Amino acid sequence: MKKQISIIGCGWLGFPLARFLMNEGFKVKGSTTSENKLELLKKHAIEGFVIRLDEAGISGNYSVCLKGSETVIINIPPGLRRNPDKNHVIELSHLITAIEAHKIENVLYISSTSVFKNESHFPIITSLTASNAASNSAKQLIEIEQKLQNNSNFNTTILRFGGLFDGDRHPAKYLSGKTDVSNPDAPINLIHKEDCIQIIATILKNELWNTTLNASYPKHPNKKLYYSEFCKLHNLPLPQFNAKEKSKGKIIDSTKLVQLLNYRFIEAP
Repeated sequence: MKKQISIIGCGWLGFPLARFLMNEGFKVKGSTTSENKLELLKKHAIEGFVIRLDEAGISGNYSVCLKGSETVIINIPPGLRRNPDKNHVIELSHLITAIEAHKIENVLYISSTSVFKNESHFPIITSLTASNAASNSAKQLIEIEQKLQNNSNFNTTILRFGGLFDGDRHPAKYLSGKTDVSNPDAPINLIHKEDCIQIIATILKNELWNTTLNASYPKHPNKKLYYSEFCKLHNLPLPQFNAKEKSKGKIIDSTKLVQLLNYRFIEAP
């Protein structure tokens, strides 16, 4: 019998992840916030549901989406850039209550390395480093991570990705031609979408639960060098950097992930 997984958030990462897991023999249910995407999910044999979270609760047929699943992957961007005043912790708390009610065994929460503070000495962030960033978004992510980890009703693994990219979506394209770009000497911490998908699939296959993993490609050239070279290579206008202030950043160490999953990164930035 196929194992069933529910992916809450079938967007830029979640949709190709769902397709990959289907091909690997899982049965996949997935949520979207767009009615228009249901047909696309159906086309790929993914049972789709329109589900929306807000501070008042959950709308949509979330019960059917969760029913029968052994594992739930929570892959929802906090959306705090667009709406900085909202309480994403409360939104996720409604989902956690639903997960408890449906007796889900495992939760994989897709978080971010933004929970770690950027500092001028570029600290090396390992699996033992305490999350310490103070932005509103980071503090909410940290609180959600703790809520999930402290919940004894299911197993939780936290997976924190660095900056996500693929061939179409790359931060260099956003920085191209900009002026006064900060932190030129800071190391980059990027990870390709394909590596994200492979890492998630490997966690599921190995049933690696009740741990926290940081995930970033293991090479970290500085921001100015990397983005300038990328723009030159792709005939894009170069970004202009501001070196007047001391750069702040961090280095994400993925050693724990590599060791526990026997993982080798496949896509360099």
